Amino acid sequence: MALFPPTPEAANEQIVDQNQPGLTSADTERAQALTAELRQRFSAQVIGQTMLRESLITSLIAGGHVLVESVPGLAKTTAAQTLAQAVSGTFKRVQCTPDLMPSDLVGMQIFDFQSQKLITQIGPINANFVLLDEINRSSAKTQSAMLEAMSEGAVTIGGQRIELPQPFMVIATQNPIEEEGTYNLPEAQMDRFFMKTIMTYPSEEEEEDILRLLATRGTDKVQETPLEQRIDIDDIQFLRICARRVHVSDQIIKYAVDLTTTTRGVGPKPIKGLAQLVRLGASPRASIALIRVGQAFALMNGRKFVIPEDIKMFAHEILRHRVLLTFEALADNLTSDEVIDKVLEVVPAP
Repeated sequence: MALFPPTPEAANEQIVDQNQPGLTSADTERAQALTAELRQRFSAQVIGQTMLRESLITSLIAGGHVLVESVPGLAKTTAAQTLAQAVSGTFKRVQCTPDLMPSDLVGMQIFDFQSQKLITQIGPINANFVLLDEINRSSAKTQSAMLEAMSEGAVTIGGQRIELPQPFMVIATQNPIEEEGTYNLPEAQMDRFFMKTIMTYPSEEEEEDILRLLATRGTDKVQETPLEQRIDIDDIQFLRICARRVHVSDQIIKYAVDLTTTTRGVGPKPIKGLAQLVRLGASPRASIALIRVGQAFALMNGRKFVIPEDIKMFAHEILRHRVLLTFEALADNLTSDEVIDKVLEVVPAP
């Protein structure tokens, strides 16, 4: 007999999971068609940046949040706006500044003199897509206000729990170069992001294509997708449900766990001397992200099961902000990506 028997609601949820049907061919075909449409609309607005596109769309389907990092001028904000506008959900943009308060983001209770009562005013976080532009310019107190929303899809204002609209996705951007007036994201906040993707400079050909696009379009603003051409918000929910039904074998689960435990200095083939390089390895949230993202990417590619390549594809994006290096490693100009390369090399794929 269980020490803590499940509640009736939990028992019903468990029954639903056990009896959940597998994916049909019609499901995978529809999922592929929707994914192709998202990719096409993204590429029409953002030239190049294929890895960024895949990271954003995969995280959206997996139900996670994304941190985008790059130097100024590489269209971080444009990319986030483009994804949000391709879907018929609500979108809010918050320009983070040092004086931004948690209540400016989450909301507050204000006194209504007419009714003589406190009323709850929800902040810009109450949207399907929330863009936190230059998140490292906001204080640690304001950054931490997002923890509950990103983990549970809800906020608490004045003791009242308010559920956020679903799907809910946070896309945060940060500039790694400027240090004046910025605050490093705390580890707990970083861990809430499924992925941290880094944008690189476009090639010469891609930069020429960007200029041609702007010259023919006549405006530097992101063109809004007509409402009749947007993907319905129910389609995103459909993709998320389908992704959870993609089969994950025990071998794939073990592979994901082996990758994360190896970053902690253990695993099936521990890396010698890793303790001198890594002060904090990936948490179990990383293992969860590897599986969820693997399911989403498998669905996007028309498969009903996850293969090792689905895990490897986004291993750097999922692990790089969770593998924290020692001062000695930083002094030697070592990067977390190099550590992840070694982890992928030593951990045998099934």
